[in-house]
Amino acid sequence: MHLSESLLKKYTTDQLSAREAQRLAEFIAWGPVVFQASRLMVKFGILELIRDAEGGLTRQEISQKTGLSDYAVKCLTEASLCIGVVLVNPETDRFILSKVGWFLLNDKATRVNLDFNNDVNYEGWFHLEESLLNGKPEGLKHFGSWPTVYEGLSSLPKNVQDSWFAFDHFYSDSSFPEALDIIFNQHHVKHLYDVGGNTGKWALRCVGFDNDVRVTILDLPQQIEMMYANIKGKAGAERIAGVGIDLLDQKSKFPKAKGNIDAIWMSQFLDCFSMDEIVGILKRAREIMSDESRIYIMETLWDRQKYEPAAFCLTMTSLYFTAIANGNSKMYNTEDMELCISEAGLEIEQIHDHLGQGHSIIVCKIK
Repeated sequence: MHLSESLLKKYTTDQLSAREAQRLAEFIAWGPVVFQASRLMVKFGILELIRDAEGGLTRQEISQKTGLSDYAVKCLTEASLCIGVVLVNPETDRFILSKVGWFLLNDKATRVNLDFNNDVNYEGWFHLEESLLNGKPEGLKHFGSWPTVYEGLSSLPKNVQDSWFAFDHFYSDSSFPEALDIIFNQHHVKHLYDVGGNTGKWALRCVGFDNDVRVTILDLPQQIEMMYANIKGKAGAERIAGVGIDLLDQKSKFPKAKGNIDAIWMSQFLDCFSMDEIVGILKRAREIMSDESRIYIMETLWDRQKYEPAAFCLTMTSLYFTAIANGNSKMYNTEDMELCISEAGLEIEQIHDHLGQGHSIIVCKIK
C-alpha cells in the first residue's frame, strides 16, 4: 500500500497509551451523541458566544443570551466539556473555547462536513450494515426510491441539496485555480469534455479562463437540465454544450466530436462508481481519444494526502457512498486507480499532487 509520509507514521504503529485508547474507544461508542451535541453547540450559537466573550461565559449567561433553558445549557456544556469542545475555569465557572471548539466553529472544511453529515448522511448511516451486505445504498430510502442519489439529487429537500452541493463544491473549488493552469497553460486545451459536469461550475471556470475554449458536459439528462438553468445568461455560456448520457449504461457511447478532443476531464467523478464501472467508463472514453488526447482525473486519493486528518475525512466519505450514494464506490487510493487505468488500455503520464484541499490530477494517455 502506498502511503504518504504523514500517513505512514500514523497508520503503521500504535501511538496511544492504554488509557488514551480506552477513551477513544468510548468516544466511538458514544459517537452519535458526540456529533449531535457538538452540532447543536454550533447551531444554537453557544460556541460563537463563548468565543466572542472576553473571559468566557457562565452557564447562566449562556442561558440568558440564547434563550435556552438552564437544563438544556447544562446538558450541552457538560457534554461539550467531556468531548473537548470547551474548557472551564474552575474558579469562575466560565466556559471558554478549546482548540477543538475553535476548529468546529471556524474551520470551513469542518463546517461543511458537519452539515453534510447531518443533512445528507446521518439517518442513512443507520442502514450502513445492510448497504455493505447488499451492495446497495439502503440508507437512501428515507429520501426516495432512486437506485442512486444522483438520479434523485434534483428532487431532494432544499437543505439536503444545499449541504450536498456545498460539500461537493468546497473540495473541488479549492483546486480549480491550479487545475486551470495545468489544463490550459501547461497543456493548451481548446475542446474539453467535462464528464459528470454537474451544475456546470467547472465549465464556466474553463470558458472564463480561456476565451477560445469549448466545453461539452456529459451527465445524466436531469443533471444537464439543471446545468443549463445554472449557466443561463452567464459569460461564456454559449460555448458550453450538454449531452445527456447514462454513464452506467455500457451501451452508451461517448459522443464523437468534430475534430479531436484535446481533453476529457473527470473531477470527483470516478469515485462515484465501482472499479468495474470505472474501467468501463475509461474504455469508452478511450474510444474517442487520439494519441494527442489526454484524460485528466482529479480525485482526492486518500493515500496521497499531505495531512492525516484529510485521509480520515476521505475514508469516512467512502461510507457515504456505501449507504447513501450508490452502494458500491468509495474514495479510492492510488493503487486502485492505477489498476483501473491500466485495464482500460491507458497509462499514467503524470500525477500532480496537493492541489487545493488535497486533490491529485492523474494525466492519462492511450497505452
